[in-house]
Amino acid sequence: MINKFLFRQVDNSSLIVFRIIFGFLCFLETVGAIFTGWIKRSLVDPDFTFSFIGLEWLQPLPGNGMYYYYAVMGLLALCIMVGYKYRWSTILFTVLWAGSYFMQKASYNNHYYLLMLLSGLMALQPANKYFSMDADSHPEIERNSMPQWCSILFILQMFIVYTYGAINKIYPDWLNTTVIANLMSAKASYMVVGEILQQKWLHYFLAYGGILFDGLIIPLLLIKRTRKMAFIASIFFHLFNSIIFQVGIFPYLSLAFTLFFFEPKRIYNIFFKNKKPFYDAGEIIIPKHKNAIVGIMSVYFVIQLILPIRHHFIKDNVLWTEEGHRLSWRMMLRSKRGHASYTIKNHTQNTTEKIRLKDYLSPKQRGLASSKPDVIWQFSQHLKAVYAAKGDSISVYVKARVSVNGKPAKELIKQDVDLANIEWSAWKHSDWILPSK
Repeated sequence: MINKFLFRQVDNSSLIVFRIIFGFLCFLETVGAIFTGWIKRSLVDPDFTFSFIGLEWLQPLPGNGMYYYYAVMGLLALCIMVGYKYRWSTILFTVLWAGSYFMQKASYNNHYYLLMLLSGLMALQPANKYFSMDADSHPEIERNSMPQWCSILFILQMFIVYTYGAINKIYPDWLNTTVIANLMSAKASYMVVGEILQQKWLHYFLAYGGILFDGLIIPLLLIKRTRKMAFIASIFFHLFNSIIFQVGIFPYLSLAFTLFFFEPKRIYNIFFKNKKPFYDAGEIIIPKHKNAIVGIMSVYFVIQLILPIRHHFIKDNVLWTEEGHRLSWRMMLRSKRGHASYTIKNHTQNTTEKIRLKDYLSPKQRGLASSKPDVIWQFSQHLKAVYAAKGDSISVYVKARVSVNGKPAKELIKQDVDLANIEWSAWKHSDWILPSK
């Protein structure tokens, strides 16, 4: 049964079209980072970046290195789009994108994480078997079919993303529209729609509509009778997000995924009719490494199911502690504002001094170092390294007050804990974070 489900051959038109769209969107994302100034603000101007804990060695290239880094990614994205040296281009793009993603948290975004996962999945796909430079130069690889698991991978991945997105929204501040109201208050200056976005009825529509959309869109796309309706809803939902929240390529990438939900014949008729024969033989071709394929897929999706729920096994509220927040599809669920003061006790010089954050951090980094415990700890470690380079031994104490979703600010950090000289707890609660209640 599993063989028939995973290894039945189907027409590959949807995968070929998706490869072209995926490569083009990745190209726009990478070159856009150059020309919008994102690279300068996030990777060039800061003296150092807050990488993922444990990957502190992963820092931006010096000088103009990151511009070249992203230019190479843009070139690789074009290679993916046209199917040139496809496998190597996709693998290298995945590695470079992952490097950029893990080297900085100031612009953390679930969409960047998703793009990293999708790039890795694309590297496994036989997406260069038709309408590609690889197939033109090596006609023996040309195929008009693919195993069904190729589309199942993407459907399962997006089901996980959307489902956790819906589940994570079911908490008081989302349900009473506090989160939506905070998000929309920043859009009040928008021409034409700014005033409409402040309406309470719209906040309730977006809050509960967001839960329903995330929870139902994949099942509705899978059902033939509701597919067109779900597709139209997807267009509205993602264009709204693109215009109002300016979330890069993600809305358009999400719309591209609908290619895998429509019947192969429909996609073939739209894009490749009379250009290649339509495959409908339905052969079941079992590869030699079937068990390895099934095993890798199983392990991957088990990890994808576990990562987003790990915060339930860590003490206190993830909205407050941030422990288990990343890699868990917690998208636009809270706003945090804080103020922090860092005090250094210099044991070598026998002095005490206050740190001015602007002497070390960019404006965006200062916001993180004032509200997020992991970043506060990392900055304390950075201060320790800076002073150690001068031969000084120090302790760092932090006083931070943080507001979540506009609520009254509360103390976040135990002020008597030396954050420069304690270890980070990757899989359990850090008891120097004060309780949320």
